Amino acid sequence: MELDGSLFRIVEFQHVKPGKGAAFVRTKLKNVETGAVVNRTFRAGEKFDEAVLDHRRMQYLYRDGENYVFMDLETYEQVPVGSEVIGEATTYLVENQELSVFVRGGKPVTVELPAAVNLRVARAEHGLKGDTSGAATKPVTLETGLVVQVPLFVEEGDLIKVDTRTGRYSERI
Repeated sequence: MELDGSLFRIVEFQHVKPGKGAAFVRTKLKNVETGAVVNRTFRAGEKFDEAVLDHRRMQYLYRDGENYVFMDLETYEQVPVGSEVIGEATTYLVENQELSVFVRGGKPVTVELPAAVNLRVARAEHGLKGDTSGAATKPVTLETGLVVQVPLFVEEGDLIKVDTRTGRYSERI
């Protein structure tokens, strides 16, 4: 949505109907350009400007200094995207990965990851022998530099699925 001349993404919202008085919507908004998070309350039925964004499927190709180079899958045009646009998603980017990129005025403004990504384990310590409890975990470093807790049976070189919303291990592939 567009608010006060800036582009915001709705992170959370809650419709509140108090016993007395008018209903309202409590929101948590994230500024797409700066990353700042603000809390804002709107009256029920209040109107605001909806931001018009172009949705494009793009493939991540490589990193070039501070920029990440993506290729538009329709036009095959290569587009440099700054790290400030990608934000925390950089820890899930693997070459040749397809992503949703939202463009406004010809400029990428945000990148949306899939719910889960497959990443290879780059470094893992051996689990302790005899520790067979179901909750035993160890930290591993993935090919992107992300560190996650995994079960003891995961070894170096294994391919694992990581949930991009929580940053947690899902399963070994």
